[in-house]
Amino acid sequence: MRFRVLGTLEVRSDNHRVVRLGAAKQRVLLAVLLLHVNRPVPVDQIVEALWPQRPPRTAAVALRTYVSALRQVLGLAGRADPPLLSTVPGGYQMRLSPADLDLLTFEELSDQGRRALTDGQPVLASERLRGALGLWRGRPFEDVTLDPRLGAELIRLEERKLATQETWIESQLALGHHGDLLAELGALVAEQPLRERLQAHWMLALYRSGRQAEALRVYRELRRTLIRELGIEPSPPLQRLHHQILAGHADLAAPAGPQPATPRELPRDIASFTGRAAELRFLYGTADAGDPAPVIAAIDGMAGVGKTTLAVHAAHQLAHRYTDGQLFVDLRGFTRGGSPMDPADALDQMLRSLGVPGERIPHDSDARAALYRTLLAGKRVLILLDNVAEEAQVRPLLPGAPSCLVLVTSRRRLAGLEDVRPLTLDVLPRQDAVTLFARTAGEQRVSGEPPGQLAEIVELCGRLPLAIRIAAARLRVRPGWTPAHLADRMRDHQHRLGELEVGHLSITAALDLSYHHLTPGQQDMYRLLGLHPGPDIERYAAAALVGTTAEHAARLLDDLVDAHLLQEPAPGRYRFHDLPRAHATATLGDEDTDQDRRTALTRLFDHYIRTASTAMTTAHAHDSGRAQARRAATEWLDAELINLLATAVHAARHGWPAHALDLSATLHRHLHERARYSDARTLHRSALTAARAISIRDRELAALCDLGDGHLAQGRFRSAAEYFERALMIAHPIGNRDELSPRQ
Repeated sequence: MRFRVLGTLEVRSDNHRVVRLGAAKQRVLLAVLLLHVNRPVPVDQIVEALWPQRPPRTAAVALRTYVSALRQVLGLAGRADPPLLSTVPGGYQMRLSPADLDLLTFEELSDQGRRALTDGQPVLASERLRGALGLWRGRPFEDVTLDPRLGAELIRLEERKLATQETWIESQLALGHHGDLLAELGALVAEQPLRERLQAHWMLALYRSGRQAEALRVYRELRRTLIRELGIEPSPPLQRLHHQILAGHADLAAPAGPQPATPRELPRDIASFTGRAAELRFLYGTADAGDPAPVIAAIDGMAGVGKTTLAVHAAHQLAHRYTDGQLFVDLRGFTRGGSPMDPADALDQMLRSLGVPGERIPHDSDARAALYRTLLAGKRVLILLDNVAEEAQVRPLLPGAPSCLVLVTSRRRLAGLEDVRPLTLDVLPRQDAVTLFARTAGEQRVSGEPPGQLAEIVELCGRLPLAIRIAAARLRVRPGWTPAHLADRMRDHQHRLGELEVGHLSITAALDLSYHHLTPGQQDMYRLLGLHPGPDIERYAAAALVGTTAEHAARLLDDLVDAHLLQEPAPGRYRFHDLPRAHATATLGDEDTDQDRRTALTRLFDHYIRTASTAMTTAHAHDSGRAQARRAATEWLDAELINLLATAVHAARHGWPAHALDLSATLHRHLHERARYSDARTLHRSALTAARAISIRDRELAALCDLGDGHLAQGRFRSAAEYFERALMIAHPIGNRDELSPRQ
C-alpha cells in the first residue's frame, strides 16, 4: 500500500491500482491519520476534524464505523501483521514506513541531504534533496477540506519544503552551479521576499555570476522592506555577506573547477552476507582478466535472489583495486512507483560525481557520454549499474578505458550487450540458506532447534534470499514465536506470500514489479501457467492453455525465462519456482474470471487427451516400419506422464469427470506395461472419483469400485487394475462429453 499526500490525497494498492476512497469524511479521517503518521491521534482531535462545527452525540460510535470502513477500503481488515491502522489508548494510529508514504520519504531524503552537506558531500546532498523535492505535486492534501485548526501542521510541511529548497540551493552553490540557479532563485525570492536565507543565496549567485551591482541592489531593497514593514535591520549574517560583496572578499569566490574528491559511492555491504563462493570467484576472476576492453559482468536473476547484495559485496571486496573511485547508479529499471532512469540523467549524475560543474555538462546525451569516457580514460574506476531495465540503458554508460570494471544487475538477461560476461544467480544451496536464516534471525533465536525445522522453513521460502530474510526478520522481532510456529504459518500454500512481508520488504511487491514490466501477452501466459496442475510444461501444452500457436507460445515462454519469472531446467521444458507460481495463481484470481480459468483448463485437458490418445495408438501399434514413431510416442508418454496423472486427478476433483475418464481409459495400459503400479493406482482413483460423480447410483459400478479399493489397500495392484478396468468399461461409454458434465 502506497500513500501520497504531497499534493492530492492518493492511495495505491500493492499492484499499483488506485484505491477509490469513499465519502468526504472518510478522506478527512485518512488525511488526519496520515498528517500525524506514526503518532497516536486522540479521538477528540479526530472528531473535531470530522465535525468542525458541532459533533453529533453519537460521534464516537460514528468514528468507529468510519475507521472500520476505512480498514475495509484499504484492505486492512483482519490484517494483524503489521497493523497499519491500529487502535491505541484514547485514539488511533497509522503506522507506516518511508516506503509507504511520500511524506516520510521526503523527510528521510531531506535529512540525508542536510547531513551530507554538513559532511562536505555536496554531490550526494544535491541528489538526496532533489529527490525529496521531486515528491511534491502541489499543496499537501490539496483536495481534502481540513479543519482550520490543522493549519499549523500544514504550514509546518510547507516550511519544511522551503527549508529543503534552501538547502538544495546551498548544495548547488557549493558545487559551483550558481549560473544554473539564477532563474529558479529569482522566482523563489519573488514568492518569499522576506526570507533572508533565500535572499543571501540570491545575492551570492548574482555576485558569482559577475553581477555585483545587482547583488548589492537586492540587499538595499530587502533592507528597506524590513525597516518599513517590520521595523528591523537585516540579520548579522546577511549584513556580513553585504560587506563581503562590497569588498569583493576572496571567500565568496566560486569553487574552482571540478571537485578533486574521489567518489566512493558504493552502498553499505551487508554483514550477514552468506555463501555465493563460486559466484564471487567468477567476479574476482573477471576483474583479473586484463582484457584490452572494459570488463563488464552482468548479474541477472529473479526478483529477490540477491543480485544487488552480491554485486555490492563483490564491489567492496574489489574496491581497493580501483583507486580512482567507485560509482553507483540505481537505474530504477524495476522500482515501485517510478520509471526507469534515462541514460542522459544517469550520465549527468556520474559526471557530477566525477567533479564536473553543472554548467559544463553538455545537454546532448551523446556529448555527455563522450565527456564521461574522456574523464575515465586511463583511470581505474569501478562502476556499479544496479537495477537495469534493458541493454539500451547501459550502453551509453560503459567506459572506454580497459582499466575500469562495470558490474551490472538486472532481472532480465541482457543478451544484447556485447562482450558481457553473464552470471545468472540461482537460489541458495540448502545449507547456505539455513545459515542465512540463522544469521538474520539471530543465532540465539534458533540455537537448539532441530536442523530439519530450519531446513523446512528455507524450503518453504524457496531458498530465495529475500524470502529467507523476511521470514527470519519476522521471527527475530516476535519473541513469542518459535521456528515451528513460523513453519506452521508458512505451510498454507494459499497464504504463504502474505506471510513473506515485513516492513517495506515484500515478495508479492517484488514479483508485482516484474509482472507489470511484461507485455499483455506475456502477462496472460504467466498468469495462466499458474493453472497448470503438473510440475512442468512444454510449448504445445502452453499454447493450448493460452489459446495460441505453438510458435507464439514458445516466444512467450522464452520471454518469461529471460525475465526470470520462469525456469527452463531442460531444453523445451518450463517450470515455476514455488513463489512465482503462487504469485501467478494469486494474480490470476485477481484479474481473470472463473469462466476464463475454466475455459483455459478445458483447452489444456482437451490437448492432453488428444495427444495422449494419439501417442498411445502409435506407441502400441504393431507396424514394424514405424519403430521411430513408436519410440517418439513412448518417450512423450514417459516425459508427460506426471503431468497427465496430475491432470487426471485435477479433472476428477474439480468438475471435469469426462476428461478424467478419457485419460484413465487412455493411459492405464501404458502404466501396466511399464509396471508403474503406484501411478496406476493414482490414475484409477481419479477415474473412480469421476465415475462416481457421474453415476454414483450404478450398483455394479459401485461394487467394482469397492472391490478395486480393497485390493489397492492390500497392495494387490494387478487384481485392483482388473476391477478398475471393468468399472471404466461401465462408466466411460455413458455418453458424449457434453452429457458427462458434473451435477450441479
